[in-house]
Amino acid sequence: MSENQQGSTRIIAGQAAPKRPLGLKIGVAAAVLAILGAGVAVTAAVTSNNNSSAAAGVDAPAGTPAVELKLGYFGNVTHAPALVGVSQGYIAGELGSTKLSTQVFNAGPAAIEALNAGAIDATYIGPNPAINSYVKSGGESVHIIAGAAAGGAQLVAKPEINSPGDLKGKTLASPQLGGTQDVALRAWLASQGYKTNIDGSGDVAINPTENSQTLNLFQDGKLDGAWLPEPWASRLVLTAGAKVLVDEKDLWDGSLSGKPGEFPTTILIVNQKFAADHPDSVKALLKGHVKSVEWLNNAADGEKAGVINAALKEAAGAELKPDVIDRSLKNIVFTIDPLAGTYEKLLEDGVAAGTTKQADIHGLFDLRALNGVTGTKTPAAGLGNE
Repeated sequence: MSENQQGSTRIIAGQAAPKRPLGLKIGVAAAVLAILGAGVAVTAAVTSNNNSSAAAGVDAPAGTPAVELKLGYFGNVTHAPALVGVSQGYIAGELGSTKLSTQVFNAGPAAIEALNAGAIDATYIGPNPAINSYVKSGGESVHIIAGAAAGGAQLVAKPEINSPGDLKGKTLASPQLGGTQDVALRAWLASQGYKTNIDGSGDVAINPTENSQTLNLFQDGKLDGAWLPEPWASRLVLTAGAKVLVDEKDLWDGSLSGKPGEFPTTILIVNQKFAADHPDSVKALLKGHVKSVEWLNNAADGEKAGVINAALKEAAGAELKPDVIDRSLKNIVFTIDPLAGTYEKLLEDGVAAGTTKQADIHGLFDLRALNGVTGTKTPAAGLGNE
């Protein structure tokens, strides 16, 4: 599905292929291959393009604004800065003559594959897939250029599960193997003494599953719980009768970020070559992003929910019930700060989960353009330029 909006081509496709039914090993094998660097096919329906250069794949010379900026994001409330920035025209407006096209994903690893393949130039994403890409490329693939959202992730479970001790032998879901919530779930289970494996075996089985399927499987009694971003955590609680076993904000005391209860859920990253070739386009993207975050933090609750819901209907095909979107928004902080001080811990969690390897992530951040736009100094915590 694609549609023309505010002078930019909207590409709504490229979602990860449906995950395996429970117990089907071939899906796990495919997910493992994705983590190990095998290509994930990304498809998109693209409308005809009035710009012949962009249609032919010809970009502007290095040092000038790009002909086109291809931006990825997810249909989640935690990606509200993207939803608002696209739907309200903040990003397209700042890009000016640079064409904006967008592509919607289900989870981070698929978006990273698209970014590395050149299908997109920048994307909103969770931190762990960004770390994994940077590590696998030897520091040459992406830069984190801004934060977008903090908080908004929970482990929700069947009502009869009252403590971590009740999880042995149970089956839990995460959005995708190697994604931010997947790593958080595996790291937390390890802290509780449980062993998990990326093939789905272990003391607790983890079944990477698309969020919409997770809801259905939980309602059908085929899942015991899931570690999910908003609005999916709220949907399981309010629609399917789940209860919160772990709110991830309770696991972050602020010692790494200086902000108790805040942890990075959504960030904005860019392909390093695109950023080097078209710095003005990256700066324009950031101007639109900052406007979007400012709007989210200043808008009245009802207006904010209405705009996000309309954008979700376009991106994901359906609006949320008022109680779901209200609960979701209460769990999220929208911020341009990527909380860089948490990333060494996030890397350690990915290593422990088996989804990345130990590496030096100094250079992961480039916050110079962001700080130039805002006139402030968002810190990179010694992990890059600021």
